Amino acid sequence: MTRTRLSQSFNDAIGGLIHCFKTQRNMRIHFFIAILTIIAAITLNVDRGEMMVLALTIAIVFICEMFNTAVEAIVDLVSKERNELARVAKNVAAGAVLVSALTALVVAYLVFYRKLSELAIDSLTYMENLPAHLTFASLMAVVIVVIIVKSLFRKGTFLRGGMPSGHTAIAFSIFISIALATHDPYSTAFSGLLALLVAESRIETGMHTLLEVIVGALLGMMMTLSLYGLSRMLVQS
Repeated sequence: MTRTRLSQSFNDAIGGLIHCFKTQRNMRIHFFIAILTIIAAITLNVDRGEMMVLALTIAIVFICEMFNTAVEAIVDLVSKERNELARVAKNVAAGAVLVSALTALVVAYLVFYRKLSELAIDSLTYMENLPAHLTFASLMAVVIVVIIVKSLFRKGTFLRGGMPSGHTAIAFSIFISIALATHDPYSTAFSGLLALLVAESRIETGMHTLLEVIVGALLGMMMTLSLYGLSRMLVQS
């Protein structure tokens, strides 16, 4: 009996998490950013303490978003009509999510700043010898691949809808190009933030689904990294 209740409690908890993910667009965005953060942490080889801080920060953002969803559900259940106190409750809950997200941004900056600085100094000096038009070539390659993939799925146009998101692919291609071509972690951080804003705007306006945006971001990054890696091998040879 106790085991059944415990199992049901876990199922209910997981069901709540899934409900929040399915119904809350911001939760899906948080998941997307969390995945990118984890990939970046693994790629940049952060230590165990830094990974612990990132994990706790990600969890806090998720928890705040879930509490925000719970507060909205309770307020809607109790107050069917427009009410000033109901508005305050929802705004305060949303403010908690905003504070947690801003805190996560600060933590990510503090963790990745040193890693990006080391990467710029130790690993990216070879970029000075690469042709200046490599970034343009990478963007053209990304555009071509996006058009090909969109033609295969036969949904949407290059500028509007469809798999994958062309705008997101280009934005993340530019982000990777800046990261690889400069020695400035500030430029890298700001370009990454702008790429995320582009991705969020495509979801916000309903132009693309979360999956289309994720595929676009991965496509833009992988294509650009592949071309820069190939150029590096050619220069070294």
